[in-house]
Amino acid sequence: MEKVTLYVYAAIINLYIVLFYFTRTVQHDNLLTILSVLGVFSLLFSLLYLSGRKRVLPVALIIFAFLILILSDTSLAEGMLQGFRQMTSLIAILLIVPIISWILDEEPYIEKIMALAGNFLNTSRKFYFGIMLITQILSFFLLFGSIQTVYQLIQQLLGDRKGEGWENFKGTALLRAFSLCTLWVISIPSFVFIVNFLDASLWISMLQGAFISFCAILLAVIFSYYEEKHYNIDINSALREEIEKAIGSQERGKVSREVLEFASLFVLIFGTIFFLHGVFGLEILIIIPPVILSYTLIYFFKKRRFNSLNKNIKHYFTGYLKSKSQQFSILLSVGLVIASLNLSGWGKTIIDGILTVEGTIPFLNILSILPFVPMILSFFGIGPLPVLVLVGGVLQNVSLPYPPELLVLSITSGSVISALLSPFILPAIVLSSENGLSIFKNGFQFNILYAVVFYAFVQAYLQIVTILI
Repeated sequence: MEKVTLYVYAAIINLYIVLFYFTRTVQHDNLLTILSVLGVFSLLFSLLYLSGRKRVLPVALIIFAFLILILSDTSLAEGMLQGFRQMTSLIAILLIVPIISWILDEEPYIEKIMALAGNFLNTSRKFYFGIMLITQILSFFLLFGSIQTVYQLIQQLLGDRKGEGWENFKGTALLRAFSLCTLWVISIPSFVFIVNFLDASLWISMLQGAFISFCAILLAVIFSYYEEKHYNIDINSALREEIEKAIGSQERGKVSREVLEFASLFVLIFGTIFFLHGVFGLEILIIIPPVILSYTLIYFFKKRRFNSLNKNIKHYFTGYLKSKSQQFSILLSVGLVIASLNLSGWGKTIIDGILTVEGTIPFLNILSILPFVPMILSFFGIGPLPVLVLVGGVLQNVSLPYPPELLVLSITSGSVISALLSPFILPAIVLSSENGLSIFKNGFQFNILYAVVFYAFVQAYLQIVTILI
């Protein structure tokens, strides 16, 4: 019976996505109503697969949305119709983007990339920088799964060396690298959503985010120097010894077939996305899922890996979709909140209140306030994605005296700090499941000073640019 329910759930949520794409070309009120109804069933099935504790947040959001509609005397039917269509494009990204990881399971791409960089990764500072860079590249494909993948690879390289100092070295590199991805990586749902909803330039937002991310990586490398001194461990000697064992002289620096194949795949997938967005003006939220799905299928058909593809598809319709039920339920319920805030006018009232506070306190502006929204809510277990979705949905209908690209950076910088510090959201939880340290130590204890300096650096950039323009 459970298997049948899973297949029904898979059919509903996939039909929800397919119908969404169909309504992009064929506009009809009945189709939009059916789309909203499928959204209702998607939410109900998602809640079905959650434990009591995990249901608390989406149920609370639904109640909050209905209260807003009732208190503002706004139509409940209209709120539901709009609310269950609000997040469809984002659910499509959440559903489809991770399947690109199927390709990485087929070939030793990551190992070959590490072998290529073997001659470079021979000191602790270079290795730290390299870990962060590789984690950011893999996040395009694996999202937060890049933390697990790179950690396991580091373990293979560094052998049995353990202790808090070593885990600080590995863990801070991974957590800081992935956190910074939310500033510019287009396959990270929260980034692409906020860019799309604020109608910001994708190119400027990405380049700006990549620049800040690169500076923050250099900042992290500087921090790692002092952290290594604090723990009094000799990472350089260990690295040279273990890299020699793990990679060998013949493999180091060699541009293998796998490296070329991975680079080609990366350029093709994201080059196609940029081309379709830049030349034809297609919405970035709309084009990412079909492009990634198409190239994933092309890869398996070209390689004739039909057995592997069949295995992945079976997992997709059973365990994979079930594992996404919490994220789906939160997004669908956040969609209801956004629709209720916009229909009632409460969203505009909230932003007007913030702007009033900004005008009262001279050194304060909305660019310095916005990062605290995801920061604070992350300590209540609400991850950056639903927070940025909610903030973006409210800001979408409000005119602000700042370029949208600066608003994007302000909000996403808050999600970076959330991922660094909060013990209640996925990045720190995933890392702790790998290295065995407490979530609080991996996140808050190891990264609080870095997070403070990062916030100050981003704010300095934002305020200077605001003055210059």
